[in-house]
Amino acid sequence: MHKVSDKEEITVKRGIFVGRFQPPHKGHLGAIKNILKKVDELVIIVGSSQYSHRLNNPFTTGERITLIRRALEEEGIQSSRYWIIPVPDVHLHMLWVSQIVGYSPKFEVVYTNEPLTRRLFIEAGFKVEPVSFIKRKIYSATEIRKRMLNRENWEELVPKSVGRFIKEIDGVARLRDLTKTDVVT
Repeated sequence: MHKVSDKEEITVKRGIFVGRFQPPHKGHLGAIKNILKKVDELVIIVGSSQYSHRLNNPFTTGERITLIRRALEEEGIQSSRYWIIPVPDVHLHMLWVSQIVGYSPKFEVVYTNEPLTRRLFIEAGFKVEPVSFIKRKIYSATEIRKRMLNRENWEELVPKSVGRFIKEIDGVARLRDLTKTDVVT
């Protein structure tokens, strides 16, 4: 509750949405926009925040936060409507929900379709709601990284601001470098 005056208080409904955002794409953006129709504020959890410079986690936490912020700004979503919080993996399922709770402001509902995340939050007593998928087969970070590696059109799957920032940091070259080896064949 937020105190407005001595007599009046307002309740803010806050939800969380967990992802790795490697990179954020139009599916993430659509999900966030849909969730923001249901809550006053959204806590966007950048999971696996300790990882970068790996094939499945090529971008740093700071880069992912920047990518998410730019995509939301591009859509005109006010920064007062969301929080972006990095959370490292704890690698113990029995501690993971506590980890999220410890890093986040208080929230009332969790938005996820991921079965393990759903189960862990339900068992911890949280309300869990599904996320509406938007073209899930093509709007996936795995598909985007695959297209980057194969020199295919990946930019059509991400907001324009995300594509520009990935180019600024030479993210595609980084991803391609991560596939190289020093083993002589």
